Amino acid sequence: MQFEHLGASPRIHPEAVIAPTAVISGDVTIGAGCQVLHGAVITAEGGPITLGDNVIVMENALVRATATNSVHIGSHVLVGPMTSISGATIADEVFLATGTRVFNGARIGEHSEVRINAVVHLRTVLPPESVVPIGWVAVGDPAQLLPPERHDEIWALQHELDFPGYVFGLDRDTPDLMIQLAERYGASLARHRDDRRID
Repeated sequence: MQFEHLGASPRIHPEAVIAPTAVISGDVTIGAGCQVLHGAVITAEGGPITLGDNVIVMENALVRATATNSVHIGSHVLVGPMTSISGATIADEVFLATGTRVFNGARIGEHSEVRINAVVHLRTVLPPESVVPIGWVAVGDPAQLLPPERHDEIWALQHELDFPGYVFGLDRDTPDLMIQLAERYGASLARHRDDRRID
């Protein structure tokens, strides 16, 4: 399914294959030889998304751009099932295994691997040929790789990256943070009411 969103329509190379249950919305460019499998969602929420050539986006993966952070995925990249990419830059020949999470402003260098259920956090920079082990967290610039049981160290680094401020423009100490966040984000997402299906 393809949708025009905010006046922009997907541009899909004729050699790309898009499953009938995948959703492609807005300012999305998909290169030659790409495969987007069932249940995948590629949605440009105000910023563009570009997939190079021969990118595979597997079942139920989510690729989302924001007005602040576009998405660029290089060529010969595999985006595993149930992986989530939000506002990040992925270089060529990167492997993102099942269930990985890549957050806003992150950059992953070429020939890197992010293994099953690993996280590349907000504004984290992974140099080329990095490996994030299964279930581990990459955080910071330059990235530090930590197992999830080292939560206090992860939080110390993550706190400085200011997720609510960077992603939602809200101060973490706001007393009604979740009320403001949900109402502001909900208003932004409501722009989908005017989407138009084009396929």
